[in-house]
Amino acid sequence: MAEEKFQFQSEAAELLRLMIHSVYSNRDIFLRELISNASDALDKRRIEALFDSELAGFDPEIRIVRDREARTLTVSDNGIGMTREEIVRYLGTIAKSGTREFLAANGDENAGEQLIGQFGVGFYSVFMVADRVTLVSRKLGTNEAFRFESDGQGGYSLSDAERPECGTTVTLYLRPVGEDEKDYTEEWTIRDIVKRYSDFIAWPILLNTSQWKDGKESFQDEVINSRKAIWCRAEGEVSEEEYHEFYRHLTHDWKAPLTRIVLNAEGTVSFKGLLFVPSEAPFDLFMDPKAGGISLYIKRVFIMNDCHDLIPEYMRFVRGVVDSEDLPLNISREILQDNPIIRVIRRSTQRKVFASLRRMLESEREAYEKFWSTFGRVLKEGLVRDREHSATILELALFRSTAQEGWTTLAGYRERMKSDQEGIFCLAGRDLAALKASPKLERLVEKGYEVLLLTDPVDEVVLAEGPEFESLKLLNVASDSVHPSSEDERREEEARLKALESDFAPLREQTLKIFGDSLEDVRLSLRMTSSPACLVDSRNGMSLQMEQLMRAMGGEVPSQKRILELNAGHPLVLRLLKMAEEEDERVENFLGVLYDQALILEGGTVSDPSVFVKRLSAVMALALEGEGE
Repeated sequence: MAEEKFQFQSEAAELLRLMIHSVYSNRDIFLRELISNASDALDKRRIEALFDSELAGFDPEIRIVRDREARTLTVSDNGIGMTREEIVRYLGTIAKSGTREFLAANGDENAGEQLIGQFGVGFYSVFMVADRVTLVSRKLGTNEAFRFESDGQGGYSLSDAERPECGTTVTLYLRPVGEDEKDYTEEWTIRDIVKRYSDFIAWPILLNTSQWKDGKESFQDEVINSRKAIWCRAEGEVSEEEYHEFYRHLTHDWKAPLTRIVLNAEGTVSFKGLLFVPSEAPFDLFMDPKAGGISLYIKRVFIMNDCHDLIPEYMRFVRGVVDSEDLPLNISREILQDNPIIRVIRRSTQRKVFASLRRMLESEREAYEKFWSTFGRVLKEGLVRDREHSATILELALFRSTAQEGWTTLAGYRERMKSDQEGIFCLAGRDLAALKASPKLERLVEKGYEVLLLTDPVDEVVLAEGPEFESLKLLNVASDSVHPSSEDERREEEARLKALESDFAPLREQTLKIFGDSLEDVRLSLRMTSSPACLVDSRNGMSLQMEQLMRAMGGEVPSQKRILELNAGHPLVLRLLKMAEEEDERVENFLGVLYDQALILEGGTVSDPSVFVKRLSAVMALALEGEGE
């Protein structure tokens, strides 16, 4: 047959340009696509052999040959091959795939023998690196071979060819290597791409590798893919050492993971996967994009690292792979966001991670406490980001407590709480030592109430959301809305404070005069037992820690006014009441030190250190004068 020339359908020139620059984000993809198409062809030949025993008995392989002098790269297979009509149909119409038609012809589009590749799109990725491409193919069971050639500019030619066996050979005539570009005739470039994208393809991938002896170069075929997709094997067939080896390969972390999670879903959406929870926080846990995360494979072909859409952001500590049987090979990050298959995988993966953490909490408490110490603050982000699963996250959460050393769950807290308690008492702050010393705990602890101590930055946001655990609200005792006393005790306290109202008025007035810009109110309180004062958040106000967190995130947050509570039973406060009534000018220095002391205990900073030092020096001088007398 003489050479025939054809024009591409579907406005090919423009489509090629868009496909090359938009669908594919890096040039290395072309080799992944060619290998996937070759794997597709081998799968098809294997299935044909199941129907016809005469076609059985071949050694499947994918072969890559590089030629530095001619600047060509050849990828060949001994798969099913194509007829002339199939070449025109599959390559002449871009983005048309023979895979779906092949399966339909065999009677079951949804069978397990799904095949890799969208030949029409993937094949043309070669024009990212090549000026010209030739393809020679011979269909299984025929003696005719055909040659396809194109420069990707809108047309192609077809002619007769010779090929000793069935299969397909694709030869790329590579462009000259530009500055900072990869040379695709270099052995280690090819090895790296195959290792990254096609290491788990089921068929052997051979490369003509360089061998040097006596100063002379020779070439020898070498299988360069491992073919070990460990997540596709039954869990009972894989040893612990194999799992650990795969984890090290995946994460470059030589410490054993805390746990692993095997995914195996079959049905409307089919996928497999293998996830790990590291024993230590990866260095890129708070980076975006991450080097790790969950890698997406499609039919054992690597697609992308750190696929955000496969798992919620608050589970970003999970490492592993998910391998879909249903997604198209040429899917992009943008398309993933709205893909219904991805949403199904995400929900299933999320459930499996929750279930694995719950099992660890129940049966491996020591390991779980290590997990929580490392990743608890990340998982708690879900209380704000994912209301649907907040109850599950609260069940898994661990907390420090005033009632015991170590960690406790909310279920454990509920068993110990008082019967008349209105909710779960919590206090958030910068560190455990500061929280334990907080004046706000004194009366609560004295009366036998347990308070959970929260030290993660996200805790302030969580408490502001008002979450509930088994119909019990998590109550922030830093707020003025929490009243742990009984009705009788409350009435007694109110009567006691009311009796001091008239004596307190001068001190309140003077305090607001001095600190009116910082305080919403000043009031006497019985929440403390040994401390003279503390700062309390107003009912609808923002806590100091939240204020600092918002500013650290770059937000413009106006300074919040707070309430200064003075201990009505403290000798210092009682003395100040008398001094204010007598209009003693020393009151200002005492009040200043008292306010700044309360502010520092909350984790704040004094607005003017020089004024603070002057006031503190004045108070110290008065104390020394008293000693001299």
